[in-house]
Order: sequence, then structure tokens, then C-alpha cells
Amino acid sequence: MKFTFYGHAAFELETGGKKLLFDPFISPNELAKHIDVNSLKPDYILISHGHGDHIADLFTIEKNSGATVICIAEIAGWLGNKDIKNVHGMNIGGGFNFDFGRVKMVTAIHSSSMPDGSYGGNPAGFVIYAEGKKVYFAGDTALTYDMKLLADENLDWAILPIGDNYTMGADEAIKTTEFINCKNVIGVHYDTFPAIKIDKKETAEKFAKAGVNLKLPAIGESLAL
Repeated sequence: MKFTFYGHAAFELETGGKKLLFDPFISPNELAKHIDVNSLKPDYILISHGHGDHIADLFTIEKNSGATVICIAEIAGWLGNKDIKNVHGMNIGGGFNFDFGRVKMVTAIHSSSMPDGSYGGNPAGFVIYAEGKKVYFAGDTALTYDMKLLADENLDWAILPIGDNYTMGADEAIKTTEFINCKNVIGVHYDTFPAIKIDKKETAEKFAKAGVNLKLPAIGESLAL
């Protein structure tokens, strides 16, 4: 399984012969200006919630790739009204078996609305089961006791927001690793805007002191999971 970071909370998992792109906010991100959005051809696009900094490039990438969009039911309905037909709607607590593996939609504590103000349903996270691995993407979220429900999953990796202000910060993300019983973390949702700038050295030291393996890949960098 390969992870590639595209900045903010956008990343791709390549697994089971398929490419899964999450929360595509790339072209408006000055830090990701070297990424060619038109070159991205995922098989699936997974959306955690409706905010513009998570779906900005959705229409462009979907048009170029014909990808199936996986999202909560209300966003699926909104996309259907925008003439995107390859959509798989889900809801919190539900799972579905796709050709690459299984996706389960889990709780996130945040807000969600579409860029035009339409109702975006509930925010969500995802657990991906593929190639014998289990990867948790928390989405935009606060620390929540619901995360403890994942402790028995034996997660291999957790992709967690660490930028604070709009989501949990480093301290809460470290607490999350205790709740979910996972010590391998990829940090996302930081540095894009002034309010979520982090001190990478200080953050890395905090995670290391807690015994957590934190990865902060450069934009465009890939990791083998």
C-alpha cells in the first residue's frame, strides 16, 4: 500500500490495484502549486465532508478520471444534482466492500456544508481495509470518545489532523493514538493557512516523547505503508 501526500488533507492511497484520492484540495493551495491536478487519475475519490478546502478539485479530477466518489449520503445527493453520477453514498457506522477492499464510515466531530451553502450532512472519517492492512483517516475532527471504538481494529496507520484551530492539534492527536491503539501516524491538515501553522520540530518531539511514530511527508512525497 502506498501513501502520497498532496498537501492539506489531500492524499492518495494506492492499494489493491486501485488509487483512492481523499479530500482533493490541491490547486488553491499555494504550498502544492507544483502538483499537476490534471495528472491525477484516481479510481475513487473519498470525501470526508463538504468544506471547500476538502472538495475544491473534486469536479476537475472526477471529470478527468471518471472516478467513483465515496461520501456521506447528503453530499452524494448534492453531487447528483451537479450531474456527477458515479457516486456511492454511505452513512456513519456503515461499511461496503469495493473491488479494492472495504470502507467503513466512522464518526468525526466537525461541521459540514457545501461551498454553495447547501446542507452537507455529517462529517465523517474512514477506515480502509485492504491488502491485509487497516488504515484510519480521521477527517477533520475534534478528539472524541467515539474513537475508542477503533481500539480493537488493530489499526496499522492513522492519518490525523494536527494543525489545531479548525481541528484537533498535536496534543489531542497524541491522545487519539491512545484511544485507537495505534502508534503509526501521518499528520495532515497543517501549515496551509496561518491559523494552522505548526512548529514541525516541536510537534515531532511531542510525538516521539509519547512513543508515537509520526510521519510528516513533503507535498508530493510517497510512503510505503
